[in-house]
Amino acid sequence: MASSATTPALPRLLKALIVSSVGVAASHLVLSDTLYLSFTAQASTALGAGGGYSSDQAFTSALVNTFLLMPLALWIGMRIAGERKVGPMVAVGTAGWVAAVGHGVDVLDSGPGAVLPPGSLALVVGAASLASLMRRSRA
Repeated sequence: MASSATTPALPRLLKALIVSSVGVAASHLVLSDTLYLSFTAQASTALGAGGGYSSDQAFTSALVNTFLLMPLALWIGMRIAGERKVGPMVAVGTAGWVAAVGHGVDVLDSGPGAVLPPGSLALVVGAASLASLMRRSRA
């Protein structure tokens, strides 16, 4: 089996920056849209609507959906970009995303159209991109 050449650090880092930016944007979009369902369910309940999709269920599904989307977006994006050994990037990016959402969910919960703090988003993109440079060498 022939050994494939590894991508130099700078092109891999640029690919990782693009992929992690797209992953953060997609995950944020899913999070904010499904949190909007939570607001809608709260308003429906306040107006006396019957049982159905509760605001707690909508909030939980928003978190679960965004936490599942981030690792998939990072892994699929880097594989499409032709990169291998993306485990560290996926792990760091997902952990960073969970931390950023946990830190800023109160901002998002304050109303529709809110955005997570930009510093947190930039930190997730940067950390995931730098983690893409970690690769185990074959002995």
